[in-house]
Amino acid sequence: MGIEKHIQVTGRSTISWKDATVKTLEEVSQNLDNITSLKILDQRAKVTVNRMSEYYVDLDITFMVNQGR
Repeated sequence: MGIEKHIQVTGRSTISWKDATVKTLEEVSQNLDNITSLKILDQRAKVTVNRMSEYYVDLDITFMVNQGR
């Protein structure tokens, strides 16, 4: 039987929400093994002088727990 665990993380980018999502997944995968999925919980942006200057994503990351540890 496999056990999944979830963590919530927030990532950011000055390029786009997609870039924030990709970069956050890359960063999280350096610390977690067996990532199986992610869910975008929220997206928002910082506005500076009437333009979006930073993009934020809240992610739910799912990974399998290694029972052999």
